Amino acid sequence: MLIGVFYALTAGLIWGLVFVGPLLLPEYPAALQSVGRYLAFGLIALPLAWLGRAELRQLSRADWLEALKLSAIGNLLYYLCLASAIQRAGGPLPTMIIGTLPVVIGITANLRDRQRDGHLPWKKLAPSLALMATGIGCVNNVEFAALVGDAHADIPRYASGAALAVGALACWTWYPLRNADWLRHHPGRRPRTWATAQGLATLPLSLIGYALLWAGMSVGEHSFPMPFGPRPGFFIALMCAIGLFASWLGTLCWNEASQRLPTALVGQLIVFETLAALAYAFLLRGQWPEPMTLLGISFLVAGVLWAVRIKPVPVAAETHSA
Repeated sequence: MLIGVFYALTAGLIWGLVFVGPLLLPEYPAALQSVGRYLAFGLIALPLAWLGRAELRQLSRADWLEALKLSAIGNLLYYLCLASAIQRAGGPLPTMIIGTLPVVIGITANLRDRQRDGHLPWKKLAPSLALMATGIGCVNNVEFAALVGDAHADIPRYASGAALAVGALACWTWYPLRNADWLRHHPGRRPRTWATAQGLATLPLSLIGYALLWAGMSVGEHSFPMPFGPRPGFFIALMCAIGLFASWLGTLCWNEASQRLPTALVGQLIVFETLAALAYAFLLRGQWPEPMTLLGISFLVAGVLWAVRIKPVPVAAETHSA
């Protein structure tokens, strides 16, 4: 349990970095950042695949198809929606919409995976969910108040950013549940191998996406300099860093956590990503969070600590006691 929580914490700290990338490259289209990140991820996976080629050969055609689905929705589509949302609405608002993931995944997993993982009793789970929801509400209240008080705020742009963040939320509600399904059904497979397989599956998708994006910009009246934009050195370095740490290493840590913890619990631990992303966003802003924001973060942490203490109850035992 403790090792699984440690891996989830590490994944969250790493994944928080992806919320900073779109703020560091505001002039780059979100689609280019998405395909660029996962093109780097796919290229990084090639030497790792060579080292683990014996284990990768054991994956079936169905396994590779599942890796392709996870890569398309949980990687490319998710980051496209997230990067677009951050560029339109800034860092904190999309971060806190994504921050509802622990609540959404916790409830969804508790409904769909009770036969496999056991049931986390709703009476014990409710205080944890309530604490996290309250924390998210506190932080969102501060951000919405700042938005309303800004006379130059572009409300439609912020609204579209919020909608795109909801799209990212849907992608990443689906991804960890399906990813955990595969890992729990293949306990003999190494999470490292599965992370590398997803990187390989992402490579052709990102190559096709990059080519289509380049062709589209060449045909249209776009002044954006392809293939690497106006700051090629910084763009390539940032994509490689995010591809290595956030994509491969983060996925590896999350896979390790998913094999060790019930899906309902590991879903709640995504809150670590929210906390890290908020910390990075405020560091980039160069300002200290508002007291209400700090209170909200405290509620989030308290909710996670409460959730870790809950032990799943086998469904058969629960039925027998009833």
